[in-house]
Amino acid sequence: MGRAFSVALVGLEGHIVEVEADIGQTLPNFVLLGLPDASLNEAKERIRAAAHNSGIPLSRRKITVNLVPASLPKRGSAFDLSIVMAALSAAGDVRGTGRTVFIAELGLDGRLRPVRGILPAVIAAVRAGFSDFAVAAANQGEAALVPGANVTGYQSLARVALDFGARAQELVLERPAEDDALPPVAVAGGAVPGEPDLADVAGQAEARIALEVAAAGGHHLLLVGPPGAGKTMLAERLPGLLPDLDDAEAMEVTAIHSLDGHGQVSALIRRPPYERPHHTASTVAIIGGGSGIPHPGSASRAHHGVLFLDEAPEYERRVLDALRQPLESGELILHRSAGTASYPARFQLVMAANPCPCGKAAGKGQDCTCTAMARRRYFGRLSGPLLDRVDIQLQVNRLSLAELSSTENRESSTVVAARVSLARRRQRQRLAAHGLVRNADVTGRLLRGVFRLPPRTTTVLDRALETGALTARGYDRVLRLAWTLADLAEIDEPGSHEVGLALTMRQRGMSA
Repeated sequence: MGRAFSVALVGLEGHIVEVEADIGQTLPNFVLLGLPDASLNEAKERIRAAAHNSGIPLSRRKITVNLVPASLPKRGSAFDLSIVMAALSAAGDVRGTGRTVFIAELGLDGRLRPVRGILPAVIAAVRAGFSDFAVAAANQGEAALVPGANVTGYQSLARVALDFGARAQELVLERPAEDDALPPVAVAGGAVPGEPDLADVAGQAEARIALEVAAAGGHHLLLVGPPGAGKTMLAERLPGLLPDLDDAEAMEVTAIHSLDGHGQVSALIRRPPYERPHHTASTVAIIGGGSGIPHPGSASRAHHGVLFLDEAPEYERRVLDALRQPLESGELILHRSAGTASYPARFQLVMAANPCPCGKAAGKGQDCTCTAMARRRYFGRLSGPLLDRVDIQLQVNRLSLAELSSTENRESSTVVAARVSLARRRQRQRLAAHGLVRNADVTGRLLRGVFRLPPRTTTVLDRALETGALTARGYDRVLRLAWTLADLAEIDEPGSHEVGLALTMRQRGMSA
């Protein structure tokens, strides 16, 4: 018998897998047990070839490998190294592997290739009490980001076997000529070079204020206006106003991007991510899913960052409505026949929309060629329940020549970000006792309890609720906005002015 350890990922949740190998006395065969998928079943031939070309061929007798727990689905090629080490240990070619966790794919020539999701896998193993890891050299930097992980990166199976007691004279130890590292995609702290600057936006004083409030409190934002008014420019500059991610947030975001596998993570992602899917994107692309274990979508990749939907009414209605649940819970739980995966999705939603299909219904709308029915049908794709979850709903007007030419009141992102950072600091101090960091996350129970405002302050808000102009959800969202306005104004709690302004920011002007 031989044993080794690896990690199975179900979404971002990792499970320790014990790999057992037994050498039988019957005819040559390789049996893999424990709910392996097709790609994992193919590991049998990869492993045989890799071991042979590394100078340590597997036993010619029957090899039975069991992946424990057997009820947990396993997929992918990350188990290759653990399987071959368990088999070599069973044959006595290497000594026992102890509590080392092996995560790597094997090439036919014995090279170790990088795999996706190495960061969440190592995080899960460290939480389970493991500290020693053997991974592909291209994954070493990413795995070493986890505190408490003692990571060794290897170029080849022969080098791994040598470190675990194989006889050097039998091994093929030539250094591989190629580098399998994926291109790095992460940056460690600081602003991203070339990040759009708010100083580039001409005019739009109200929209700039709304953007600052959204950044300060983590609020969702809808911008409605004619083409060319600056909606997209404003949305693109929101990430530049947000503060860097703290250690816990950076680890979560980096783990998602590691699992997504679009590049080799070289450092913790410190800047809030920005996702801008095309309006033809499917529900699976936005929410996540796919065959087998569901994979993350744009909503999860935007965790702790911004999800921008340009031309929002052009998206399919079901795609937009699928965002309603994560907007409330900050989490996506995807059920498929192969298993259930949970991904965090606490993002800021920013939507931009024209007032009608032709985009000319703003102002007097004299040039608009759309019928009243066409206007209602166009904007009706944004359902009432979805809009009720958007805190700030603002009309963005077309720029005049004077506004376009003026250079006044064009504060840079650095100046605005400093005010946002100060407001965030006030929120953290106020909400720390409740385990929260942003006004957008404050529950209705706290708003009507610990942070309840006097009746004279909420008179206008109470009247809007009584007349049906606001839902109960909208009532709470206006209160959260009011607290953010107070934080930006550096006052202890919002007054009637902040509440009235917050209510105004939620009322969008529509000509249709």
